Amino acid sequence: MTVCYQSGVVAPASSDALFITLNVKAGQRDQLRAALSDAYQRVASVCESYADNAPYSVIAVGSDFWDTLFSERPRELTRFPELATDNYTMPATPADLFLHLRSNRRDVTFEMGKAAMQALGGICEVVEEVSGFRYLDNRDLTGFVDGTENPEGAHRVEVAVVGDEDHAFAGGSYIHVQRYIHDIAKWEKQPLKAQEDTYGRTKHDNIEYPSAEKPLSAHTKRASLKDEQGRSLELLRHSMPYGTTTQNGLVFVSYCRTPHNFTEILRSMMGQVESAAGTTDKVLQFTQAVTGAAFFAPSCEWFESLA
Repeated sequence: MTVCYQSGVVAPASSDALFITLNVKAGQRDQLRAALSDAYQRVASVCESYADNAPYSVIAVGSDFWDTLFSERPRELTRFPELATDNYTMPATPADLFLHLRSNRRDVTFEMGKAAMQALGGICEVVEEVSGFRYLDNRDLTGFVDGTENPEGAHRVEVAVVGDEDHAFAGGSYIHVQRYIHDIAKWEKQPLKAQEDTYGRTKHDNIEYPSAEKPLSAHTKRASLKDEQGRSLELLRHSMPYGTTTQNGLVFVSYCRTPHNFTEILRSMMGQVESAAGTTDKVLQFTQAVTGAAFFAPSCEWFESLA
């Protein structure tokens, strides 16, 4: 079966992005279907006008909001898995809509955001708008390369896009979004070897440690899981650094054909799976999640049907 997924689901990494979460204003629910269709078309028009700058977009609906608008629900759509230990919390901060807009020019991304809000601004209020940017050679602000485990080529579609397992929502994708605030001052006090042990890979040349040499708390160990058949639990990550010189961090965004993979990886980072033995991801000692929301990005055909 051939399906059309939204342009930003599997497209290559961009140098600039806007991450916008929105809530629908009271009394405006009946206008939302037409507004979503309008926003989709307006953003697509901007993308067509600036195609040379690799513009990509995704418009998604929140897990907690979906049922207030639509009678049929994606089979696995569930709310964000709020988790906690004695020392750390992964909060759930649901929102109604999510816009993920990106390109290789800041002004083009801005035009995409402006177009979307021309359709949605009158009936929605912005919860949070964060501007992301590529840092050096695709590194997190901690200095380590980010997204090295991402699937490549056609496998990106296999990982990120719903198929025949949920025919009514084929072409869609389950999205999880978190914003983290880094404690860079604390991080930079760590010796290089301690930083590398925290990630389980070298910093400058990005070489992953052999599995036997990784501490149980290493990020590459806690965030890399296999199922009972020995298959990797994969995600397509579109995360990006954000911030100013005084506050910064990472907007974590993952796409997958099932929310199960993200949930299990998050539980592993929090030491809540058998293989973790209560050991949390050491990266969490240097960054704090302050948001967490789950969304579903429907197919192109779904948006066209709204019109």
